[in-house]
Parts: sequence; structure tokens; C-alpha cells
Amino acid sequence: MPNIKIFSGSSHQDLSQKIADRLGLELGKVVTKKFSNQETCVEIGESVRGEDVYIVQSGCGEINDNLMELLIMINACKIASASRVTAVIPCFPYARQDKKDKSRAPISAKLVANMLSVAGADHIITMDLHASQIQEIETILANMVKLRLYQNTKKNYLVPATQEAKAGESLKLAWQRMP
Repeated sequence: MPNIKIFSGSSHQDLSQKIADRLGLELGKVVTKKFSNQETCVEIGESVRGEDVYIVQSGCGEINDNLMELLIMINACKIASASRVTAVIPCFPYARQDKKDKSRAPISAKLVANMLSVAGADHIITMDLHASQIQEIETILANMVKLRLYQNTKKNYLVPATQEAKAGESLKLAWQRMP
């Protein structure tokens, strides 16, 4: 079974650190920088060959920069032979643009899902999608996972419940490792 590695994008490093702490893991080494023309450069600082990689990056704040950084990180991990890459996106970018409401209007949420798929994401973990229409977009990624969080009453922490029984198996194992 591959090991789990968690990497943080620059959008919300505190959240990534809390997730890693809760799972008893260390955040993976990643360096992000901007070139003088504002292009994003990402360097994964450790081997991910054969590993189960989770990249935490929110779609809030500087949405376009954060999205591009996430796409580059996903692709870098895939090219480096990660076994599986899961994008953890608490706030899905462009989720409000989930349907065609005018002629010649784009369905930007579908475009984002396509880009994540092309970049190499095997799974997507997201919460609070804007509307039920966006669930149609999930068919773009055959293994897309939508999380519903519920409070575990025996212990005081949140645990994920997946819609698909087979999806997110390694995430379930990671949650089981929690104290």
C-alpha cells in the first residue's frame, strides 16, 4: 500500500497543517514562487513515486492564481509518478458558474473540472458546492469524490463520509489513524 503524502498550496497553509497534524503526518516539501512576469513555478521537494498524494488548495482569495498553482502541483506530482493524486479543495473555484444562464455564457465550473482532470487529478474532495447542477460536472472525473462532513459523537472531531464506497479508501485509512 502506498504511503500518504500531504502537500499544501499557498492559499491556506494553516488548514493544511491542521489536517496533517490531525493525521499524524508532516506536510510535504513544496516551493512555490512567481517569476517576474507573474508566472507560477512549483517545485515538489521530495519523491512522490508510488505515493498517494493529497494536495490541499482552496479556491478562495486569489482564485486564478490558486487554481493555476493547484493545476501545476497536480501535474508535477503525476509527472513524478505519484500513484494517485487527490485535490482537496474546500471551496471549489467557479462553483457559482455551474450552468448556462444566458446565451454564449460559459459553464466555468465544468471548465475547472476538465482542467483538474487533464492536469492529472484522480480524485477531488470538495465541500459545499453551490448548487445541485454542479453534480453533473462530477461525471467528468469518474472518481470524483464529494465529501459530506458529519460530527462523530464518540470523539470530538470531524470525519468524512464519501458518496462512493470505493472512492477515497486511503483517506478513510488516514482518518482511522487519528487518535
